[in-house]
Formats: sequence, C-alpha cells, structure tokens
Amino acid sequence: MKKTINVTKNQEITLDIIDLSYEGLGVAKVDGYSLFVENALPGEQVQALITKVGRKFGFAKTLKIIKKSPDRIEQYDKKYVQTGIAPLIHLSYSKQLEFKRQQIVTDYQKLGLDISVQPTVGADQPLAYRNKAQIPVRTIAGHATTGFFRQRSHDLIALDDYLIQDPAIDAEINQIRDLMQQYDIKGYDENTNRGDVRNIVIRRAHFTGEMMVVLVITSKKIKNLALLLEAIAANSAVTSLYVNVNAKKTNVILGSRFELVAGQAYITDEILGKKFRISPQSFYQVNPRQTQKLYQLAIDAADLQGQENVVDAYCGIGTIGLSLADKAQSVIGIESVASAVKDAQANAAINGIHNAKFIKGKTEDILNQWAQEKRAIDVLIVDPPRKGLDASLIDSIFALQPHKIIYISCNPATLARDIQLLQQHYQAQQTTPVDMFPMTKHVESVTKLERK
Repeated sequence: MKKTINVTKNQEITLDIIDLSYEGLGVAKVDGYSLFVENALPGEQVQALITKVGRKFGFAKTLKIIKKSPDRIEQYDKKYVQTGIAPLIHLSYSKQLEFKRQQIVTDYQKLGLDISVQPTVGADQPLAYRNKAQIPVRTIAGHATTGFFRQRSHDLIALDDYLIQDPAIDAEINQIRDLMQQYDIKGYDENTNRGDVRNIVIRRAHFTGEMMVVLVITSKKIKNLALLLEAIAANSAVTSLYVNVNAKKTNVILGSRFELVAGQAYITDEILGKKFRISPQSFYQVNPRQTQKLYQLAIDAADLQGQENVVDAYCGIGTIGLSLADKAQSVIGIESVASAVKDAQANAAINGIHNAKFIKGKTEDILNQWAQEKRAIDVLIVDPPRKGLDASLIDSIFALQPHKIIYISCNPATLARDIQLLQQHYQAQQTTPVDMFPMTKHVESVTKLERK
C-alpha cells in the first residue's frame, strides 16, 4: 500500500528532531515520512520550511528554533552550515566526536559485526586546519566572486573567511579575486559554459609555509590573463604557480593539462619528521596535524619488528610507507597516478630511504599478479578511496595471506562491508576513528586485522 505523504513543498511546519543523519542533518518524522532538516539537532523543536518532497524522504530548512539543544553552538554564521563547508559547526565539538564514532558503530551493527570502536581521536585545532582549497569563481553583479555553493545546489554564497581553511589560503583567494576584479576578468558561468576563471585551487604546506596556486581557466586567450598571473607570481607567499585549462562543460574541477607559470614545480611539507614533495595532482591529506596522529596509529598497529615486507596500497606520494620504512625490511608502494609515483620516488630519495620502491598500476591488478606468483607479504596497508576494496582485491588478499592488514578508511559503510568479507580469514582487532575533518560529517579510521 502506497504511503501517504502529508507534507508539501514550501509548507511551514513544526518538527521535533529525533536524530542526526550521516550528513549532519536533523531527522524528523511526519506520519512516518522522513524529513532531513538543515541546521537542526536532536532534541530540538524547530519551525521549518519544506524545500523538497521526494517519494521516500524530503528536505527542510530551519526557520526558527523553538526548543534549543544544550549541544548547540551559536557563535558562527549560518552560511557555514548552508554551504556545507562546516555542516556541524552548530554542534559542540565533543558531540561531533561522539557522532563520528557512532557512524562506525552503526554501520558495524547493521552487518552484525562485533568490533570494538575506540573514542574518536579529536583535533587540538578544529578550525583553520585545511591545507588545500578548491574554490569556485562566479560573476555576481558584474564582478568576479569567490565563495562556496549552497548545499545540494550550485548557487554561490560569497565568502571571505572559509573558517576551516588555513587563513593564509583564505587571504590568497581574496587577493586573487580582487585582482580579477581589477583586471576585469570574469568568473565562470556553468549554464552557458562561458567565462574566464572556473576555480582557484591552493595548497599550503603547514610545516614549511610553501604555497602552490593553480588557476583553473577556460582558455589561455583571456584578456589581461598575463597581468593577473604576473601579479599572483609577484606575491612572495606563492612558491609555485600553475594554470590548468578546463574548457569542457563539466562539474569536474580540473582539466588534464597543467602548465607551470612561475616558481617551483612542487612544494614540500613534513609528516612525522619526513619531507614530502607535493605536485598539483598529488593526493596529500588535508589536515596536517591530524595526519600525524592517523599515521602514528597505523604504524603502532603494524607493530613492525624490522624483518617485515610491507605493501602500501593506494600509496599516493608515499607518505605512509615512507613514514614506517625505517621499521621494516622493505616497503613497496602501489599507485595508479604516474605523477604521484614520481613524487613518491623523489620523496624516498629526499629522505635517504633505500628500502622502499614504488610501482605504477592499479592495486587490484598488481596484487592479483602477485597472488599468482605466490609472493610473500607480511603487512598490507590499504588506504582506498570511498568506494572501498574491490571484491577481486579481497580475493587476492586471501591468496597472498599477509599476516596483518592495516585498513585506513574514509567511509564507515564500505569499511564495514569489507571487514565482513575479510572476516573469512582475518579477525578485526579494533577500530580507532580519527577526526581528520572537524566541523564536517566525514570520519577516517584505522583498523587492524590479523590472519586467523
């Protein structure tokens, strides 16, 4: 029998918030129909506006808080919740840490997994932590404008302070925006696929202060582009300046072609005393302080004695493998992005590490080949994307039979799914969540599995 939906779009309604969704939205029920409510916390009663009604659930935004949660923080502008930059900024930090741990607990329980989940490792500095920004540029009222999109839309909300980013990055974004206005260079229009500058991408190394700017443009034939680039390069804070041409009508931020305009081809940062070279396309964790905690947990879980052969799958620029290389007999990193492999090899040389090597290829393909060759692996470290591990990779793991697996996850749902499969031959010891992205819904974790 079809369920009746007793709400309509643009309706104002009083809602009791009973839970927090994995996206950080308040959850309310109207005659069994679920509504996800922006800027609402469990225990609150709110006056809300229905913004979308779907077949199975809908969305709403808070107009007025009638009954307030004791966990609500009100000192920050609501635009940080609206844009999704900091969707949990209105929730006390201690409750954010509980919320993130509970995400993992809930996903484990759904699959009947009995695994100890430790308290979330919190950040000493939960604001101004991001070392990377990808900021859209649009033209509003005739002027280039930077900011962030309203959640579930492409409506730009103008911002000067991004709250969770390194303030030096914010300052550079604002300076580039002002220069664009000075030289009458336009932002991008998604609807018409016209305009000049699509995005400003900036990385700043936390420990060295080196900064890389990538200006994503629609064409190199932009009027006054040379003047803009010259002005950006003149800033002593900018170590490396690239342009990236993306002329396609797409939501993908970067095009395939990078051109170094000024400065070095890379910037350098440090993790756990090791130096790392970072190129424009390199994967590099965005929270430098928490990264050190995450990696130390992984190293401690591996408990290396000096005789182990370690494989670092999805290794990026080699940060994890090189951080533990002095405790292992050998490290092999596997990475599909050619520029990252090149950086990883350079990083090994920079740090004088001779027992690590890096291979370009898909982790699934290489481990499958090794399984056929009956290679010996003692410790396997996996740090996969959000989709988790492919079934074929898990089959290869079973064939290779490493003694330990250290699983670094950025998605509790796929972590739970993969552990359920791995449990055929491995026992998960415990999971420790790490808050790599304070004020957001995201949580990373480290799980140690040992062969049965």
